[in-house]
Amino acid sequence: MLNRVDPTKTVLTVALLAIVFALSLSADFYNSSMVDAFMSMALGGALITLLVVQPSWTNFASAAACSVVLAGLDYRVMGFHPRFMAAFSFAGLGSLAVLGTRTIWARNQDRTLFLYAFLPAVLFAASEYMASTLLDYTEILHPKTFDLYLYSVDSSLRVQFSFLLGQMFARYQWLRFSGLVFYIALPLPLALVYAARLRLKNKNAFPVMLAFLVTGPLGILFYNMVPATGPVHIFGQGFPWHPLSTSQAMHLVLKTIPVKGARNAIPSLHLAWVLLVWWNSKGLSRWIRVIALAFVIFTVLATLGTGEHYFVDLVVAYPFAMMVQALCLYPLPFKSGSRRAAFLFGTFASLAWMALISFATPFLWISPVIPWAMVIATISVSSLLMHRLQNAEFANERVRWEIPAEARPLLTTG
Repeated sequence: MLNRVDPTKTVLTVALLAIVFALSLSADFYNSSMVDAFMSMALGGALITLLVVQPSWTNFASAAACSVVLAGLDYRVMGFHPRFMAAFSFAGLGSLAVLGTRTIWARNQDRTLFLYAFLPAVLFAASEYMASTLLDYTEILHPKTFDLYLYSVDSSLRVQFSFLLGQMFARYQWLRFSGLVFYIALPLPLALVYAARLRLKNKNAFPVMLAFLVTGPLGILFYNMVPATGPVHIFGQGFPWHPLSTSQAMHLVLKTIPVKGARNAIPSLHLAWVLLVWWNSKGLSRWIRVIALAFVIFTVLATLGTGEHYFVDLVVAYPFAMMVQALCLYPLPFKSGSRRAAFLFGTFASLAWMALISFATPFLWISPVIPWAMVIATISVSSLLMHRLQNAEFANERVRWEIPAEARPLLTTG
């Protein structure tokens, strides 16, 4: 006797596929999102999520077949102009269709796993889609930027890292190309680390994705505190070969200036995200750790070498990322000393840097020892507190696994 088809699941599946096809066949969505480098990578992360959470040739073949169908309809029927980056979008949309379908039809014991894979994949793509709109609003709200202040802070170190790495990028095209690849491919390690943690810990891995998702909105708030663009936007053709001398930078008149470009300099969310990737790759396979570390290294090079960030942007990314990690690590009680210390220091250090840049930049010019001491202290204390936070997290997980399930309610009610 044949099993009766579940009408609710059938309707949900049809609705899911209809949404996927509607997005793919939309000329506006194709031209504004599917060909965009960052958005296509955000969508493409769904393929990594699918294959890591449940690696199988069936899943790969299903996602590939769906991708080919979508591409065929777009190019053969709709007549869209082929673009290289759209291939990642087709792969991502096809994977979302497969992942969503598997979620709908999965058995009860597997549905939670697929649900925690599917929803974050959708949410991360949606957050990337909204990012440009929020940045546009930030530019409208803040027609003038604090770029001169950030440049002064960098110059107070007596080493202008953005210009030095910018010159390296100009001399060595292979380095520039590698840096840009890692810079654009940011969503992929996010998907990889979360999916690997999800497969290992099931829904207990959700704090990782929560941290990835929260980083963007919180970063937008910080962008509005000290709106800035990057040295390439204020120096133009002068970047990276013509920085100001130390004497000129010391006597630079600090004021906000009108600059075109996204106000997304401080903190560097690119570095904040890859730091979260690196920290949360702890305990995973060695090859995942290697990939995470490579993204940290090349993201540092790319953010500075392209002129999109100042060095201080990267410094503030450390306490900012730790603040986000501590905020989202809800399985660990906030009264836990390590989580509370990480959150409070991350928040205080991030806001202190923003205040220093806005109101006390000349203080850093008293001696190069002052800014260097602050940079080293910020990074080293953040790293130390993050190490303690991770140790507390793993200790808390061991306790939860060691306590019998029937005894856990006693701990929460006693």
